[in-house]
Amino acid sequence: VQLQAFGGGLVQAGGFLRLSCANSGRRFSRYVMGWYRQAPGKQRELVASISSGGNTDYADSVKGRFTISGDNAKPAVYLQMNSLKPEDTAVYYCNIEGLQYSDSGEPIAGRYWGQGTLVTVSS
Repeated sequence: VQLQAFGGGLVQAGGFLRLSCANSGRRFSRYVMGWYRQAPGKQRELVASISSGGNTDYADSVKGRFTISGDNAKPAVYLQMNSLKPEDTAVYYCNIEGLQYSDSGEPIAGRYWGQGTLVTVSS
């Protein structure tokens, strides 16, 4: 599994960014993909997640501002971040947890992380 994350950058408060993350390895039969973030001196926290069935979950701090969407084909996950605030500044990590099958049909359950992408929101 290789997760490639893109889209971080520097933006002013009130602005927007769109993060993208795609799996370039073996396909998943079912999964949950999500975005986590880690600010300096803080623990990593869940921002938003989406399942292969389309169920979504958001941290209270981003509800109404961020929207997560997915593409089951790869799978890929996108995070549209609007009305950004300085407190959204963090390294954002893509994550996938799910079930794959080997060439011989053996189930493989796993959880994987992509490299982080830095989001900086200036006041």
